[in-house]
Amino acid sequence: MSPVINCIKGFYYRLFQFDDRLLLIISGSIAGICSGLAAVALRLSLESVLEWLHPFRQYAWAFIFPAAGALLSSLFLEKIIREKAGHGVPEVISSVSRYGGLLRLRSSYSRLISSFLTIGSGGSAGPEAPVVMSGSAIGSNIAKFLQLNDRQRTTLVGCGTAGAIAAIFNAPIAGLVFAIEVILGEWKFVNIIPIAIAAVAGAQVSQSIIPENVLFTHHPFDVGFSDILPSLCLALIAALVSVLFTKALQQTGALAKKNSFPFWIRAVIGGSVVGLIGMFFPVVLGEGYHYIQSMISGGFSLGLFLSFAAVFAKILATAVTLGWGGSGGIFAPCLMIGSLTGIVFHKILFMILPDIGCASEGAYALLGMTGLVSGVMQAPLTGIFLIVEITGGYETILPLIVVSSISSTMSHYLEPASFYFKELIERGQILRPGTDERILSDLNISELIFKGYIKVSENMIFREFIEILKSSDQNFFPVVDEKTGEYKGMIEIPAIRKYALDPGMYDMIFLSQIMDTDMLTASPDNDLQEVLDMMEINNIDTLPIVDRKRFVGMISKTRILDLYRRELIMQTSIR
Repeated sequence: MSPVINCIKGFYYRLFQFDDRLLLIISGSIAGICSGLAAVALRLSLESVLEWLHPFRQYAWAFIFPAAGALLSSLFLEKIIREKAGHGVPEVISSVSRYGGLLRLRSSYSRLISSFLTIGSGGSAGPEAPVVMSGSAIGSNIAKFLQLNDRQRTTLVGCGTAGAIAAIFNAPIAGLVFAIEVILGEWKFVNIIPIAIAAVAGAQVSQSIIPENVLFTHHPFDVGFSDILPSLCLALIAALVSVLFTKALQQTGALAKKNSFPFWIRAVIGGSVVGLIGMFFPVVLGEGYHYIQSMISGGFSLGLFLSFAAVFAKILATAVTLGWGGSGGIFAPCLMIGSLTGIVFHKILFMILPDIGCASEGAYALLGMTGLVSGVMQAPLTGIFLIVEITGGYETILPLIVVSSISSTMSHYLEPASFYFKELIERGQILRPGTDERILSDLNISELIFKGYIKVSENMIFREFIEILKSSDQNFFPVVDEKTGEYKGMIEIPAIRKYALDPGMYDMIFLSQIMDTDMLTASPDNDLQEVLDMMEINNIDTLPIVDRKRFVGMISKTRILDLYRRELIMQTSIR
C-alpha cells in the first residue's frame, strides 16, 4: 500500500479513535456523496440516450432496441464482470444479512453500466435498484479501506443505499427509510444518524447538478373526506395487483431458468418481446417517468380499456425484462403500474358514481403508486415518504397512509414474502437482526466449546478411572487411543454407576468395555443451528466436538443459551 494511503488512514484513525460514531458520520457522508454522484450519472445518461432514441421509435424495426440492449447488458455482466443479471437489491440484503455487508468493488459500477444498456434501449425496468447496488458497494468498500468491523460496514452499506435513493429521486427521507426498513431491517440510533446525513448528502449532490424541487410536479390536489372510502377500495386493488406483479416476476424468472437456451439468446428473446409490446403500448418502454408525470398532472390521454390493458402490458414487459436477462429495478415499474391502476380505478369509479365528488385522476394515480410500492416491497413507510417527496403531495398524506398501510398488510397476507425476500427466504439467505437465526449465525461455535476435559485411555483399568473420578467433577470423560490420541468414545458417569458401586469389578473391567461408542458427535465446522437441531432430535443436552478424529471439547445447551441471551441484548439494544 502506498505511503500516501497509509498516511490518510493513519490520520483518519487518530482523528476518530475516541468516537466511532463520528467516524461513521464522516465515512457515511463520503459514501452518500459518492453514491449520489453515481445515481446522477446514471439518471443523466438515461435521459440523454432515451431522448436520442425517441425519434426512431416510430419505425417498425425499433422493436429490436430492447433486444440489442438486453444482449449487450447480459454479455457485459456474464462475460466481462461475471455476474448474474437482475436488479441487485436481494444481493445487497443477503450481503448485509449473512456476510456483514461485504460487496465487491466492481459492483459499484457493473449494475450502472448494465442497467444503462437495458433501460436506455427501452427495457422495462428502473434505475433505482442498480444505484442501490452501486451505493451499497461504495459504502462497503469504504469500510474495507478503513478496516472497519462488520457492524460499521453494514451501517456504511446503508449510507450508500440512502445516498443513492435520495439522489435518484431527490428524496432524502425516502432514502433513509428505505435503507433502514428494507436493506438493514433494524432501527438503531447508531445507524439512523449517519444514514440520515448520507441521505442528505446524496440529495444535495443531486440538487446541485439537477436543480429541481420534486421529480413529478402537479397542481395541489383537493383531497377530502369523500376520498377515504375510495382509498380503502383502491388499497385492496393495489394489494392484488402487487401480488400479481410479484408472482409474474417470480414465475417469469423461474421459466427462464428452466429452459436450456444460452443466456444471450434468452436476453434477445426477452428484449424482443418487450420491443413488440412497446410497439402497441409505448408506455411500457424505459422507466416511463414522463408518462407518470402526465398521469399525475392530468395530461394522460389513454381511455379506460387501453389503460387497463397497459397495466398488464407493463407487468409482463417488466417481468420479461428482468427475468430473461435484463438489468434494472422494480421501483419505476411499481410507480408506473401503480399510477395506471389509480387511473383505471378513478375512471371506473366515476363511471359508476359520476356525482361522488372525489379528487382528480392525478391524485388517484399518486395513491396507486403508494399502494404498489408498499405492496410489492411490503415497506409501508418507504411507500408513504417516497411518494410524498417525489410529488410534493403533502395534501394527500392521510389517504396515502391508508392506502400504504392496507396495501402492504393485504399483500403480506396474500404473499408473506416480498419480492426482495422471497428467493432469499427459499435459499435460507435472509437473517434479520433479533431473530433466532441471525443470533445463532452471529455466535461463534468455537466460543461455546469447553475444552478443559480430562481424557482417559481406552486401555485404562476401571480402578484407575475411579481414582481419577474422585478428584474430578466431570460428568463426561472422553476416551482416546493412548498412542494416536484418536477419539474412541465417551464415559458418561450416570451410565457406569452400577460398575462404580461394585468394587469387585474394579480390576476386571477396562474402559474400552463400558465406554459409549455410539454417542453423537459434532464438528467445529457445523453450523450452530445444526448442533441445536442434533440436540433436539436426540434429546440430549451435551455434545462432544470431534475434529479429524480428535476430541476438541464439549458443547452444552446451557452455554449456548447464555451466549444467546447476551447476543440478543446486544442486537436489540437501541445503541
